[in-house]
Amino acid sequence: MGEALLYDSAVRALWVLAMAVMPALVPALAIGLIVGLVQAATSVNEVTLSFVPKLVGVLAAMLLFGGTTGGLLLDFTRDVLAAIPAMAR
Repeated sequence: MGEALLYDSAVRALWVLAMAVMPALVPALAIGLIVGLVQAATSVNEVTLSFVPKLVGVLAAMLLFGGTTGGLLLDFTRDVLAAIPAMAR
């Protein structure tokens, strides 16, 4: 029983990780693609031109989705801590 519970917790941890990073990763990828296309079209190769918009986009996404992400991580942590006695058996 302990191995199955451990395996299920590991699978859920991977899903929680994926759901926690998506709000920051998706805007960074989209902004990076758009800025990269603009840089390629205009032949402007400035490093800060791609960094600053990504930073602003990720910060905006974290302001919008930070509470949801935090709640998701908190629920997962509570479930894992509650399952420790069952895993120890």
